[in-house]
Amino acid sequence: LQDEETRKDYDYMLDHPEEYYRHYYHYYSRRLAPKVDVRIVILVTVCAISMFQFFSWWSSYNEAINYLATVPKYRIQATEIARQQGLLNKNKEKGKNRRSKEEIREEEEEIIKDIIKNKIDIKGGYQKPKIYDILLFQILLAPFYLCKYVVWYCWWIYCFSIKGQEYGVEEKLYIIRRYMKMSQSQFDSLEEHQKETFLERQLWIRENYEVYKREQEEELKKKMAMDPRWKRYRRWMKNEGPGRLTFIDD
Repeated sequence: LQDEETRKDYDYMLDHPEEYYRHYYHYYSRRLAPKVDVRIVILVTVCAISMFQFFSWWSSYNEAINYLATVPKYRIQATEIARQQGLLNKNKEKGKNRRSKEEIREEEEEIIKDIIKNKIDIKGGYQKPKIYDILLFQILLAPFYLCKYVVWYCWWIYCFSIKGQEYGVEEKLYIIRRYMKMSQSQFDSLEEHQKETFLERQLWIRENYEVYKREQEEELKKKMAMDPRWKRYRRWMKNEGPGRLTFIDD
């Protein structure tokens, strides 16, 4: 009875002994109530999710590097750079009498992967993870991002809606990305020649984008019509698919 709340419950029980169900409820609710601060639970959960995000992104990034190391185009370029820098020759000279061929091969593989990491800018879902992209830092930096967006939005309205300035390349690509409903990472993963095509066709203009969108939809329909897998699927939907009823005579 050291707690004031429990003393109130005790006094109420003495005054109303017939309400035993209520007394049981208050007793067990206080006894079984969590003793840990909810804020600590939330913080630990956010940290756990952030760690999982970071290591998951690192795993995806390493998978992308391992894949690029097997692509002849990038492997040949990385090997040539390593030879020019004397890394592979240096390895072989040092490893003649000290290491096995397997050890030399593994070290050469690591050198090639390191060169690919430094020379190739991977974008999209497999890009190199940044600590500021994890959930914990996103929550901490949310006020900063909000203020930054408000300032940017006011600048956009002032420059292009009030003053009527022409869009720059970055602004045009931003409008195109919004029309396509793509995230920044998805848009960055596109090839440069695709972005140049967007600019050449002036897709930041809504009417031009609608024409482009219809063209892409028609092209997709043609590809699906010629694809053997889609033909088999349509044939199956027509003959065996859901909604078809058959009656078999006994």
